[in-house]
Order: sequence, then structure tokens, then C-alpha cells
Amino acid sequence: MVKQWLQKNLKGDPVLWGIVIAFSLISVAVVYSATGTLAYKKMEGNTEYFLFKHTSLILVGLAFMWLAHKIPYRFYSKLSLVALVVSAPLLLVTYFYGSNINEASRWITIPVINQTFQPSDLAKLALISYLASMLSKKQQYLEDWKSTLVPMMIWTVAICALIAMTNTSTAILLFATCMLLMFIGRVPVKYLAIVVLAGLVIGGGALAAGQRMDTAISRVQDFMDPNEVPFQLEQSYIAIATGGLVGKGPGNSDQRDILPHPYSDFIYAIILEEYGLFGGVFVLFLYLALLYRGLVTVSKSDGAFAGLLSAGLSFSLVLQGMINMAVAVGLGPITGLPLPLLSMGGTSLIFTGISIGIILSVSRQDINEERPVGAATAKATVKGAVHA
Repeated sequence: MVKQWLQKNLKGDPVLWGIVIAFSLISVAVVYSATGTLAYKKMEGNTEYFLFKHTSLILVGLAFMWLAHKIPYRFYSKLSLVALVVSAPLLLVTYFYGSNINEASRWITIPVINQTFQPSDLAKLALISYLASMLSKKQQYLEDWKSTLVPMMIWTVAICALIAMTNTSTAILLFATCMLLMFIGRVPVKYLAIVVLAGLVIGGGALAAGQRMDTAISRVQDFMDPNEVPFQLEQSYIAIATGGLVGKGPGNSDQRDILPHPYSDFIYAIILEEYGLFGGVFVLFLYLALLYRGLVTVSKSDGAFAGLLSAGLSFSLVLQGMINMAVAVGLGPITGLPLPLLSMGGTSLIFTGISIGIILSVSRQDINEERPVGAATAKATVKGAVHA
């Protein structure tokens, strides 16, 4: 009965389903351990509160992933522009009236349920979907700068600039993902250079006018200074060094009591401390497997939009994961990026689930469906980029 239900209701790439379930189980264990200090301070030692809250959010994220994978992927092409139009004013409202946490207004608090919501999560998903849709429809007109590339450039630069006012690292990551997606989508390099230049000028202006300019500069300076190790990174080093090869064991972290945000920004350090180098490598392997399965979906997709959408979402998730892990081991300046599928979060888990659900929707498509005009050429280009 269970096997029949799974075969009927869980469509798409079964390996990708397995990867997500593995991430979810690891996340519950590590977040439960890492929230010990937070529970002591805010919940009077009730550690089960964050265990149940995080587990419920993971289940909600999985439910949204299931719903997203049941929807035909082409429907997201129709929704992308609407989502962009909604997310742009939401980003402005967040900047002026959002909840200020750690000197950044990135969240809107949803009434009644008292749950925070980051409009940047919606904006990321909407922008990637919009670019994939535009690139797939305009494959024969990529040299037509005004009608094809200007709209993509305006939306890309505008959304990234709005995000940069409150969240520098997310804006940079999204902009890099968009450039990669445009490159895969066969946009001429000369036009990409124009978009990069516009992004640097307008994005730099938004950063200067926003809330995070001083923080961004100080973090880059700390990273470049060989004689200065930020407190967070120092504690992360201690966690990694004391974890050794096999770690201290689940729930035995010491640095969770000292390391800032051990359940989100630096959760990878807790993984290395409790599960050792082997555990850290296993998590890295899961992200690489996630990327591989996403690109397998690209290679099997039956149209340009399907391939570009899957590629964009896969790169976005895995690049964020790689950046978070690189920060934890000292290979990049400190950011506020959580570790996708593992860090404790609210709506970020939901939008991550939706992103993976869309990839699964692409993987369950009917390969006999008719391809749109220009799809074969674009698909061949995406496949070539993947194999390269």
C-alpha cells in the first residue's frame, strides 16, 4: 500500500526526493542540537520548542514542494511576471517598514501567525523563472537588444538593487545566478558585459543608499586582513578543529553556546564539530548530488524553458550552499546566507521547497510534448553547457 501510494503521488526524480529527505533528517538533528543556547535564553530551557517548530516548518516546506511538483512546469512561466510585479513593491515596503533584525530590514511579519517573511525569497524565485521564460521565448531574437534584452536587464538590475539595500550577499548571489542563466541561454557576451556594468553602477548606488554598506565593507576588510580573524570565524575554526574526523557526536557541540547563529549562518561549523570531517564531506556530497540531479533534469528536459528553469534553480540553491560552507571554513567573507535545506528558517524553507518542487515538476514532464519554437536549439545549448 505504501509503495503504491508513493509511486502514485511522488512523481519526478526519485533520487532527488531521497536527497531532500536526507537533508531534512540531518536538518532536524543539527538544528535541535544547535538551538540549545537559544532555547535557554528565550524559552527558559524548553529545547523541544525549536525542535517542534523547525520540524513543522520542514513538513510545511515538503508539502509546498509536493504541491509545486504536481503543477505542470509551464504554469510557472505564466506566473513569473506577476510574481515579479508583486515582489518589487514588497521589497520597498520591507525596506521602509519591515522588521529590523540585526540592523537590517529584511522581514515582514505576517499578522495572526506571527511568522516573518522575506520578500527576497519570492523575488529570487520570480526573477529566475522570468529569465528562463524570456530566454526560452526569445531564442531567435537575442540580437534584438531593445525588445528582448532590455526587459531582462531592467528586471534583473532592479530586483537585485532593491535586495542590495538590505541584503548584500543575497543580491550578489542572485545577480551571479542571473548572469550564469543568461550565459547558458546564449545571450551574447557583449550584452552580458552591459548588464554587469549596469548592475555594478545601480547596485552599488543601492548598496550605498541602503542599510548594509558599512557592514559589507567591514566584512571584506576583515577577510582581506591576514592579522584579523572575526569572532564568528574564530569560533567556527574551534568547532571544526575539535570535531576532527568523526566528530564529538550528535548533541555534543560546545561551540553552539558561543558561536553566533549556530543554527543558521554557521550551522555547517556545528555539523563539522558534531559529525566531523566525514559528516561535512557527506553534506557537501549531497549538495553536489543535488546539482547533478538538477542538471540531469536539464539534459532530459523537452524544451528550453524546462532546461533553463531547472538549471537556474539548481545553481541558485547549490551556489548558496557552497558560499555558506566556504564562509564557515574561512574561504570567504562572512555573509548572512543560510545553508539551504539545513539551516533553521521560516519562509525560506517554504521557498526552497517550492524551488525543488519546480525542478521535480520538470523531471516528471511528458517527453512527448511538443516543443516550443526555438526550444531544440536552446536545449542543445543548455546540454552543451552542462557537459562542458
